[in-house]
Amino acid sequence: MNISILIGLAALVVTITVIIYNVIVAKKQMVDNGWADIDVQLKRRADLIPNLVEVVKGYASHERDTLEEIIETRNRVLGSDEQSKAREEGETSISRGLTRLFALAEAYPDLKANEQFLSLQEQLSKTEDEISFARRFFNGAVREYNTAIKSFPSNLLAAPLGFKEAQFFEIEPVDRLLPGVGLGPDQ
Repeated sequence: MNISILIGLAALVVTITVIIYNVIVAKKQMVDNGWADIDVQLKRRADLIPNLVEVVKGYASHERDTLEEIIETRNRVLGSDEQSKAREEGETSISRGLTRLFALAEAYPDLKANEQFLSLQEQLSKTEDEISFARRFFNGAVREYNTAIKSFPSNLLAAPLGFKEAQFFEIEPVDRLLPGVGLGPDQ
């Protein structure tokens, strides 16, 4: 009877270990999936930027420094495929550059009315929303994963098996991609 109890306990320990391992792996996969979603949206935004910059160049040639800085940052960030602090900082810099770029449109009424510019501006606005949604999903998956690897008893398995804490992804969203439309008498 002792052997039966030991075999039963061993089977229980193995079963619990497999279940815990599978839960951690599933949560890690959600983190990876969340990052892939963010990456897709960031690449979409990066693909829209050169078109937008070209449209603006025709109207604001003396703003070349701002435009070149945005493109340079975009190219640097595209070279970084992994999630890192440098990537987050680069994406924040792109967001700031886009804000400045759209502020330029306010100074150029013809640009503000340009159909191609408005279309690109709308696409970027939608992309920023998608980035925000993807970032929230990713950060939720990171929270669940980190909780799983730090909670008992899974923490006993996580560290020895090489599961490491994931970092949240935080970039500053572009606050106002579309300028406000005023209907007042002085607008």
